[in-house]
Amino acid sequence: MPLNEIVEGDCVEIMAGFPAESVDLVFADPPFNIGVHYENSDDSREHDEYVAWSETWIEAAVRLLKKNGSLYVAIGDEYAAEIRMIAREKNLFLRNWIIWHYTFGQHQRRKFSRSHTHIFYWVVNEREFTFNTDDIRVPSDRQLVYADKRAHPKGKVPDDVWAFSRVCGTFKERVGKHPCQMPESLLERIILASSNQGDVVLDPFCGTGTTAAVAQKLGRNYIGIDVSPNYCELARKRVHEVAARGDR
Repeated sequence: MPLNEIVEGDCVEIMAGFPAESVDLVFADPPFNIGVHYENSDDSREHDEYVAWSETWIEAAVRLLKKNGSLYVAIGDEYAAEIRMIAREKNLFLRNWIIWHYTFGQHQRRKFSRSHTHIFYWVVNEREFTFNTDDIRVPSDRQLVYADKRAHPKGKVPDDVWAFSRVCGTFKERVGKHPCQMPESLLERIILASSNQGDVVLDPFCGTGTTAAVAQKLGRNYIGIDVSPNYCELARKRVHEVAARGDR
């Protein structure tokens, strides 16, 4: 296992070389098949081809999950239903169908502007899985607005609609020119919730390395995979800078 490395290549082929049940958490943000330009990646496949490819990489990822492992997949409207059914066929248990509501969505003139992405959260075992409730609590209205003594003093577990801004071109967090960089705050919630320090976190479509950078900060081991040499280099530089700053 290439722990704490960014690996260049096809994720299905690379994951096939890893031992089974060796990963605690997989976060995947695959191409949505909507024609976005990525380096070295086809985002304009025929419907059936894309669904078949999705089944292939999901199966490869599920093989790597430990018995108490978790899988999160971010996907757009166009294929959310298909991805849901693939995971059901792989005998995964759906814990949440999360809606990530973001600001700075793409403006539309002939339909309502989209401002959300689906994030599926599955586990291998419906009774035994990692979920660190106290690590992800947020302030509640019971505390802030109503001063309700029944409120949990540490806050509430977040709802299944998450509000995080997209990473726009002018943001300091922006790395390179990747069109769909994930915000670190979103990955922080997922990694804190579904892994522990020292666990292995895998991102098969790591892009510029958001998952790896956050895993590094939170004391997890990471494995990032991407087909683009340029994105891999950007991701390596990013996590090396995190390590150099000692952001843990």
